[in-house]
Amino acid sequence: MGFSMQPYGIQSMLKEGHKHLSGLEEAVIKNIDACKQLSDITRTSLGPNGMNKMVINHINKLFVTNDAATIVNELEIQHPAAKILVLAGKAQQEEIGDGANLTISFAGELLQNAEELIRMGLHPSEIISGYNKAISKTIELLGDLVEKGSETMDVRNKEQVITRMKAAVASKQFGQEDVLCSLIADACIQVCPKNPANFNVDNVRVAKLLGGGLHNSTVVRGMVLKTDAVGSIKRMEKAKVAVFVGGVDTSATETKGTVLIHSAEQLENYAKTEEAKVEELIKGVAESGAKVIVSGAAVGEMALHFCERYKIMVLKISSKFELRRFCRTTGAVAMLKLTHPNPDDLGYVDSVSVEEIGGIRVTVVKNEEGGNSVSTVVLRGSTDSILDDLERAVDDGVNTYKAMCKDSRMIPGGAATEIELARRVKEIGFKETG
Repeated sequence: MGFSMQPYGIQSMLKEGHKHLSGLEEAVIKNIDACKQLSDITRTSLGPNGMNKMVINHINKLFVTNDAATIVNELEIQHPAAKILVLAGKAQQEEIGDGANLTISFAGELLQNAEELIRMGLHPSEIISGYNKAISKTIELLGDLVEKGSETMDVRNKEQVITRMKAAVASKQFGQEDVLCSLIADACIQVCPKNPANFNVDNVRVAKLLGGGLHNSTVVRGMVLKTDAVGSIKRMEKAKVAVFVGGVDTSATETKGTVLIHSAEQLENYAKTEEAKVEELIKGVAESGAKVIVSGAAVGEMALHFCERYKIMVLKISSKFELRRFCRTTGAVAMLKLTHPNPDDLGYVDSVSVEEIGGIRVTVVKNEEGGNSVSTVVLRGSTDSILDDLERAVDDGVNTYKAMCKDSRMIPGGAATEIELARRVKEIGFKETG
């Protein structure tokens, strides 16, 4: 009985459960099919009237968005050919910050047409060389379609910025683009360096606060932390800042050890030495000129007491990323444990103040020195997923601004350019031989 089931040929080499597709037909067309299905998903989300998708990822987080980059990132695609499309979309998102959807949908269409050509009996490499010719022609033709006078744009002129940003933002948040563009334009122009080509996307931050609506959103010059100051001191002007990652607490001072205490006096003295130790450390920080302490972990009661006594403002930033950004904004060096800081390790802020935005206390850090000014778009919305989607729209707007700073030439939108290009490339195609 065992002999009749003996595998033969290629099956004897591969382990059970493998798939074996042979020939152009099966392998290539299966791959094309996978890509087509992916592009069908994104295609219905293209443009301002595109539909939102609801994606629930592997940790059950819900995404409601029409932002293709988010959709494909959360889908966790396994198929190798479709993965290439995802990578293309990601590359587009990183490079320009928008248009990931077009990239994927367009690739799907190209593949669909390629499939017909393969069925006609063309070899893939012939199709590729044809596509390559079309690419170089398209780039040539694009130069002719540029709008006159669009290369002299002023990136600090709010009106001009808004007109150009509108399309990108409207495709994410249709109907709210006017309010959003005005916010984004303000934030971008505030932090635009002397040479606009050096514009850094990271300098425009987004802070999402629940409650209120889009009309409550504002732009704050500086960095907005979603926490209140720890002590009673809520404002500091032109202050030096010390950043401690490990937290400001007694446990951060000495090593753990066991102490055997015989009498009440010893206990009292022990408590006093501990107190003295903390005071000494805080005093050291105060003497170094620092007026603000930023802690990456818990702030102890005793330490806080001494901070108040030496009039030091205390902030707590629990997120590692925020802490890193804070250091970059203020130019501080994060220290691992509570020690006397070196003058070089201290950062500087123009002002730190606790303000109320919509009933939520936030800390605003402003720093205009050294050209590393940061502006924050404070977004308001009723649910987390609305806020996330607004944030994506802001990202696209800021990225568009960056693209404008590098090259402000414009071409007609609304697919007019694409149709014109398609027409001209087709005409060239008729003249080609083969």
